[in-house]
Amino acid sequence: MALETAPEASIADSKPKKANSAFLKVVPETRELRDRIRMAALEYVKTVDKSKPLNKQEGQRMAEELLTQLQLGFQYTGFTLVSIANEFWREQVAAIPFNRRLLLLPHCLKNAEGCPADYDEFGLDCEKCGQCSVADFKGRAEELGYKVLVSEGTPIVLKIIVSGHVDAIVGVACLNVLEKAFDKILLAGIPCIATPLLSSNCKSTSVDNDWVAQMIELQTAGTEQKTKTYVPLMRAANDIFDKELEHLAPRPRKLQKSTQPIESDPLAYHEQIAYDFLARGGKRSRPFITLAAYDALTGGKTTTDTNYALSDSVKRTALAIETFHKASLVHDDIEDDDAYRYGHETLHRTHGVGTAINVGDYLIGLGYRLVSRERKVLGAEVAADILDRLADAHMKLSEGQGAELLWRDSTHKNITPLEALKIYALKTSPAFEAALYAGVRLAENSDTYDKMILDFSRNLGVAFQILNDLKDWTGDDNNKLLSGQDILAARPTLLLALALEGLQPSEKEELAGILNRTDKRSESEIVNRVRVLYQRAKVFAKADQMVEKYRARAEAIADEVNPPEFRALLYYLVDTVLERETLPDSEPKEFMVQLGLAS
Repeated sequence: MALETAPEASIADSKPKKANSAFLKVVPETRELRDRIRMAALEYVKTVDKSKPLNKQEGQRMAEELLTQLQLGFQYTGFTLVSIANEFWREQVAAIPFNRRLLLLPHCLKNAEGCPADYDEFGLDCEKCGQCSVADFKGRAEELGYKVLVSEGTPIVLKIIVSGHVDAIVGVACLNVLEKAFDKILLAGIPCIATPLLSSNCKSTSVDNDWVAQMIELQTAGTEQKTKTYVPLMRAANDIFDKELEHLAPRPRKLQKSTQPIESDPLAYHEQIAYDFLARGGKRSRPFITLAAYDALTGGKTTTDTNYALSDSVKRTALAIETFHKASLVHDDIEDDDAYRYGHETLHRTHGVGTAINVGDYLIGLGYRLVSRERKVLGAEVAADILDRLADAHMKLSEGQGAELLWRDSTHKNITPLEALKIYALKTSPAFEAALYAGVRLAENSDTYDKMILDFSRNLGVAFQILNDLKDWTGDDNNKLLSGQDILAARPTLLLALALEGLQPSEKEELAGILNRTDKRSESEIVNRVRVLYQRAKVFAKADQMVEKYRARAEAIADEVNPPEFRALLYYLVDTVLERETLPDSEPKEFMVQLGLAS
């Protein structure tokens, strides 16, 4: 596996290293200064290449260059970056009909003392009482045909975009929120303009109202400028499950209209359980990777022509990738006895362990069949190569999961960072490798890319799993509803390995007692104590540094890849898959159990 021997990688000029932007989020104090920066951004962007999306690193470089020209300090970098992004996308947003736009407003614009509105699943349900500007903006936008959301969550915004309801975003938010939106929204090539709030205190804030009003009213005739966007591919991956599942993978036992409950036919009922889980939840990132890799190596038609359609054989292969992933989740949930998945009770909790195991097996068979039955269209050699890579990924995943399960059942609870990384490379990386390989092999002979796919996926997968470990200590609203679940389940994580490597002998012994369940403290006390031990061993900071190391290696591999469309996709995967989370707090928090309600 050679994770420990990979050379240290430096980032090529084509992919600058991410900078810490915490000190760059000062909004210019006067309206005069804000207008000066906005007007300068308008002129600056006239010479910028708009054929590809603006990423945060390039945007920050441009912002610093513009501020240098204006002889202003870099504390205004965030505001200037937003101004540049606005001018970058202005014409394309203006050409999109009002009824295909989303107005995204922050709840912190409301009157915090007297707002009568309640929250629903989409955000603040404004009652238009007239106490703040939210109602004014919302009312005018709705008159024009906008869809309006009073919320700051980028996941729900992406869901709305990917589902095909809107094609552009007009937003109002603080610079902290706008920074997070860059990686998820602008990097995907979603036309978006935004007005920064004048403060980030999240309560009764203010904004340049006339600027917001101008952006809402923005409208021009069509523009010849078209920026490359991954949105069509995201929608294609989403539509495989939301619109085309029955066409791409017809149910052989689907009941016709009947007055009898489906439970009366066990064969059809079992099939429905499997298909319902296959279509449920998830980001669908793996089928997206397959579709995007294929597109990148066949001219990038989908990212530049919204009317270009992918073939059913390509989409069935992408569906197979997700089918294997969903099967692994069913089995993982049983092995870990997890209670919830995608905000719902896990299959083994609702239908029993035996049925859940069988559903997972059924999905594995479905995945293989989806590819094998396309051999006449794809060619027998292409289908065989993809099936071989899927089988290899399946075996690696089982090896990694098997190692973890045996470790958890063992009384010898010692693990080194290298051993943890080897498990990660088996458990997480093969899914990325299979998804990427399938897309490449659908497009052409993969010999040129075989080693690159393996190395890139290994580094991406390991970094992703480390981020997942860190996320376990900050909470997860969908699946891991408690902080510190990995330690309570005695999982062999990198964080644990770093702690065992860095703690004093007495502290290691204490940790071993927790892992072997001889410690009689409550779960809340255990989690808070382990958090203290992890902080003492600088575990979170070390893990964060390792994420950056593997990110750098993945980017260095991508630097050498051609054609440019494929290289750009690899950069995009690094930025989106390895989206940063805030490091866990250093102080113990009160242990809270959330009810497993559907999110």
